[in-house]
Amino acid sequence: MIRNGYFDEAHEAYRTAWRGFIEHEVVPRQDGWAREGIVGKDVWRLAGARNLLCPWADPAYGGLGLADLRYEQIMIEELADAGESGFAAPLHSCVVAPYLAEFGTEDQKARHLTRAVSGETVLAIAITEPGTGSDVAALRTHAVRAPDGDGWLLNGAKTFISSGVNADLVIVAARTGEGHAIGLFLVAAGTPGFTLGRKLDKLGLRTWDTAELFFDDVYVPDADVLGGPDQGFALLMRQFALERLVVAMGAVAEAGAALRETIAHTKQRTAFGRPLARFQDTRFRLAAMRAGISSAQAFVDTCVLAHNQGLLTADQAAEAKLVTTELQGEVVDDCLQMFGGSGYLWESPICRRYADARVQRIYGGTSEIMKEIISRAMDL
Repeated sequence: MIRNGYFDEAHEAYRTAWRGFIEHEVVPRQDGWAREGIVGKDVWRLAGARNLLCPWADPAYGGLGLADLRYEQIMIEELADAGESGFAAPLHSCVVAPYLAEFGTEDQKARHLTRAVSGETVLAIAITEPGTGSDVAALRTHAVRAPDGDGWLLNGAKTFISSGVNADLVIVAARTGEGHAIGLFLVAAGTPGFTLGRKLDKLGLRTWDTAELFFDDVYVPDADVLGGPDQGFALLMRQFALERLVVAMGAVAEAGAALRETIAHTKQRTAFGRPLARFQDTRFRLAAMRAGISSAQAFVDTCVLAHNQGLLTADQAAEAKLVTTELQGEVVDDCLQMFGGSGYLWESPICRRYADARVQRIYGGTSEIMKEIISRAMDL
């Protein structure tokens, strides 16, 4: 894989920090998380204490001021190598916290971003609702002005909310008027009327808590409205490109990790008296996977640099997500086949990677939605 010069010494030092953190604080906890079906919240503060969350944040809020998405890419790659799909640091650092940094007031950043950087506050974003899927414009959760005139009353339901159980603060998208009039509301766990529903039982990402959320006359003061109360749709559209690129970074990283594990397996497993890797069919399939991953990685890396320069477009991010998540599905399926029956056992890492991969083509916008975005950019 050609990535010469893509990472510099500072990036590699950050990789070393993440690798050490994962080795000492994440891997020893993985079995316990698997038994409990959720990542323990203590790991967030441990990561924050080591300056591993939101490294891009301004030092005024506890960050390192490293406004370069490659640092987040390193985190994603190291978590993929460790087979850790439940610790939602990428969602927290790369997807949700940037809403606070980009659109928050100084007061909101002081109160919320600082605690997100330290790991004291786990973040989530609540957009998806029962029956709406990827259609943000069809939201039914709504907010109306409170009688006191200094806040809002939030009512509705959300589902498939990643980190919904562990979250201390949720950015909730709610309708405030007709058409695209949507607001983003900062709602803290424990706020009266805010109820946590079921922790959803998923095919994959078993330790990444996904939940239903309910809002019954939840009072949100004006100080906790992110941006204008009717500007949420535009803010979401601006951030979706980054979210889809984050998914793409994870997809290609997971595909690469699956391939490396499979190469090692085919060198050890024998059939008819020789290693699987000695069979031409095995070698050719592995070679094709490597070529596909290398090509996808090159495109993702280009998109990351474009994001750093403020040049990433919505259709480019959609292309990256579409190509990498489809590739991930193909790679983990072919890799599992090479493990045979052992690959179908949950104790096998490739089995868990296979289950985890399926949602990549759904969340953050389905593959079909990605094709729609791309086709619109083609004037079709």
